[in-house]
Amino acid sequence: MLENRKYASTRPIVEYRRYTLHPGRRETLIDLFERHFIESQNEAGMEVLAHYRDLDDPDAFVWFRGFRDMATRAEALRAFYLDGEAWRTHREAANATMIDSDDVLLLREVRAGSGFGPARPRPPVGAQLPPSREVVTTYRLAAPADAAFLDLFDRALVPAAAAAGARLHAAYATEYGANNFPRLPVREGEHVFVWIAGFDDQASCERYQQALASSPRWRERVLPELSPRLIGPPEVRRLAPAARSLARD
Repeated sequence: MLENRKYASTRPIVEYRRYTLHPGRRETLIDLFERHFIESQNEAGMEVLAHYRDLDDPDAFVWFRGFRDMATRAEALRAFYLDGEAWRTHREAANATMIDSDDVLLLREVRAGSGFGPARPRPPVGAQLPPSREVVTTYRLAAPADAAFLDLFDRALVPAAAAAGARLHAAYATEYGANNFPRLPVREGEHVFVWIAGFDDQASCERYQQALASSPRWRERVLPELSPRLIGPPEVRRLAPAARSLARD
């Protein structure tokens, strides 16, 4: 069930950012990111929650960062991008890896505590890659994710996904507040629901996808209720956490 957890989230607002990179430049960006853009963003008043390699696209980089509220978001982004030394020093190298950095969803926890868990010690630069995997599923909805949609998610979708081997890590929906740092575009005018599932390793992730595809429960109980609410096929991204990501299991 998607119920309130035992901790109070300090980062209910998140940006879900997906970058298209020039071929062969992802490792360069990840190295820059892990050396220069994690602590500096945290110090500016936001938190880098998770960052990943996309397993199905070698030229895609995916990450989440969180904010206490929308007012803090504007302050933190200004501090990092306009006043921060790290971005001023390394932005040309970072931007040189990117074709597009504007595929961004501005989201909010669907319930208090439904986002990524509390902060834990971050692995140091040079840490080993974790074996874990995550699947981020995005639903484009015909209407905002209301109480009826959350009931469907709790009652039908989460149990079916868990039966197939998924662990629910987080769930978010569209934040409808205006983008208060317009230098960085976000996708607007959409209703989305994003949920993140975790797996121990690549094999368990693959078993989950196979089990879900062949699940009568999924086909007969979940999809008939879910599909009429969607305006397009779900977007499913299989992700490998980078070495310093907080989402590692």
